[in-house]
Amino acid sequence: MSRDVTVATCQYLVRPINDVEEFRQRVRALLEEAAGADLVLFPELFTIELFTLLSDWRERPISELIEIDRFTNDYLSLFKEEARQRGQHIVGGSHLMSVGNRFENIGFIFCPDGTVHQHAKTHIFPAEADWSTAEGDAMQAFQLPFAKVGFNICYEAEIPEAAASLTEQGAEIILSPSATFTEQGFWRVRHCAQARAIENQVYVAHCCLGGQPGGPLPNGWARSSVLSPCDLIWDNPAGIVAEAATNEEGVAIGTVDLDKLYDNRESGAATTYKDRRRRADLYRKWPSHIS
Repeated sequence: MSRDVTVATCQYLVRPINDVEEFRQRVRALLEEAAGADLVLFPELFTIELFTLLSDWRERPISELIEIDRFTNDYLSLFKEEARQRGQHIVGGSHLMSVGNRFENIGFIFCPDGTVHQHAKTHIFPAEADWSTAEGDAMQAFQLPFAKVGFNICYEAEIPEAAASLTEQGAEIILSPSATFTEQGFWRVRHCAQARAIENQVYVAHCCLGGQPGGPLPNGWARSSVLSPCDLIWDNPAGIVAEAATNEEGVAIGTVDLDKLYDNRESGAATTYKDRRRRADLYRKWPSHIS
């Protein structure tokens, strides 16, 4: 008997908007397309769209992106209510918000029962320093009713230790909301997300931000996907369970079988999860950046 989980990635294209209600309606429209999915994802920092509600936003420097923190309560209340009403677990991408005396890029999982899980991005992309973004210091897996999951927000997917830590904690699906400014940046994250799926024998949901909003806001390059390891037990040789159209707003939906992960770890053509641990004695002898 399989343990199937349906994952929906909501590819979002940022554009200037007129008010918070327009933002809410755009989110709800994508959630309607994702109806029936167990797990719904939005991209990293898709809330930068709210920056376009600030006066003279086109003339403001990018360093003022932290001003979207003023919309934090609107963002949180929207997703809490949508998760409750729809009975879905919704990954609200990530949002730049104040935490004490600093700002963090925080990913959220909103659960139907009101529980909210959150993760502060631990490795910020160099450009994020221009937005006064501080780094988190925890990598935690969260048990949902249908799967154990954890965050690798965009650049974190390029850091192998981040996904390895989640896998050690039992994560089966790695959530990778992403915002990349160029096609090169997109492929860095996409290739790394695929590598993390293969080396850890887990699924990765890569949800991308697109759009060309203008002003100081960055452009996005997007082709969201749900990724699996590449092995014979899956019908998709390239490890692509579902994939969105390039730079088009919409929802890509794929169903993953969690039991296949464990079967693949034991008897797949490539048993990387097991073999990495089997030869751990070698890694302790080799030069490493980890002391």
